[in-house]
Amino acid sequence: MTENQPLKNFVNIHILISHSPSCLNRDDMNMQKAAVFGGVKRTRISSQSLKRSIRHSDYYRQHLGDPSIRTRELGVMRQKIIEALGNKYSEDIVTQTLQELTDKTEMEATTRADAVAPWVISEIDQLCRIVQASEGDAKQLKQLLNTNAETLRESLKSGGIDVALSGRMAAKGKLSNVDGAMAVAHSITTHASEPEIDWFTAVDDLASEQGETGSGHLDTQEFSAGVFYRYASINLRQLQKNLGNTDRSFVLSVAAHVVHLMATVVPSAKQNSFGAYNLADFVMVNLGHQPISLANAFESPINSKKEGYLGASIQALESYWNDVSKGYGLEDQMASFSLNQKSKSSRFQAIQELENWLRADGQSSLPSQDQ
Repeated sequence: MTENQPLKNFVNIHILISHSPSCLNRDDMNMQKAAVFGGVKRTRISSQSLKRSIRHSDYYRQHLGDPSIRTRELGVMRQKIIEALGNKYSEDIVTQTLQELTDKTEMEATTRADAVAPWVISEIDQLCRIVQASEGDAKQLKQLLNTNAETLRESLKSGGIDVALSGRMAAKGKLSNVDGAMAVAHSITTHASEPEIDWFTAVDDLASEQGETGSGHLDTQEFSAGVFYRYASINLRQLQKNLGNTDRSFVLSVAAHVVHLMATVVPSAKQNSFGAYNLADFVMVNLGHQPISLANAFESPINSKKEGYLGASIQALESYWNDVSKGYGLEDQMASFSLNQKSKSSRFQAIQELENWLRADGQSSLPSQDQ
C-alpha cells in the first residue's frame, strides 16, 4: 500500500468450521434451525446465537473486557450499579441517572423497561458523573451530555466493545444510539443437510430395581453434522467512531480478537449431549473497501460424500474468492490459515500469525507459498 492509497476500511472474515453431530441452535418449537439456500435445505446457526456465545466466552473477557449487561430489569440493574459504583456516587445519583436514561419516573425493584437493552457499567459511571455535575439543572445536563459525547463513547472501550461492534438502538431517554460496526451472517452448511432424530431415554434406576422394564422418560431431539460457513464484516471507521474516535491500531487489534473468536467459539446448546467443540479448519481474512460475503461459493451445494465436505468446501471458497477478486478488479489484501492440506492460498501455519498480520494492517510480509 502506498501513501496515496486510502486505508482499507472493511475487515471481512470467512470461516469454515466442521461440526460433528450436534444441535447448536433451536427454534421455539425445539427444532434445529435451518434455511433453504441454492434450492436445498441447510442447517443454520443464527448470528444472535453466535454473537452471544462470543461475548460470554472466556477469551472475550480476557482480551476485550466484560461484556455489556443486556436486560430490561431496571430495578435489578439499579442495584447492580449501586453495588459497582457505590464508592463514587450516592444512590440518588444512580437512580436519577437511570431515570434520565429511560424516561422512567419511578425506579423500584420491579421497574422494567419496554425492551431489553445493553447496559455498560463504565458508560453509566461517566453518565453518573455528568448527572452529578449538572446539580439537577436540566439545561446544564443537556449541555454537559453534548460536551462529553466523545468521552461517553470512549467509555465503551472498558466494558462495552460488544455494543460498539453490534450497536444499540435507544428509543427513549438519553441512552445514545450506536450504529453497529460489525455485521454477522447466519452460519449455514456448505452442503445440503437434513436433520436426523435422536430418540433418547432416561432409565429410572429405582423402578428397574423393582423389576420394571423400559424407560422412565422418552423424548426426541433433532441433530445433524456439517461444514458451516461463518462470515462477519467489521467497519473499522465506524468502530473507531463508536469508541470515541480511537486510533486505527486499537480497532485492528479488536478485529484480530474477533477473528480468533469467530474461529474458536461454539454455541453451548445441547453440548452436554453432543460435545461438538470443534475449531475452525479454515480462516480467511481480507482487508478491502467494502463488505463482501462469499456465501455464494456454496449456492451450488458441495457434493463430495466420498472425501467429505471440508476439503471440497475450502477449494470452493478459495476458487470463488479468486473469481470475485479478478472479476471486480479488487485490490484487497488477503491472508489465510488452514489446518487442511487442500488449501491453495494458506500461508500461515498458526492462527496467531494471521491475527498478527491483521494487527499490522496487512503490511507484514507473507511467507512464500512453498514454505
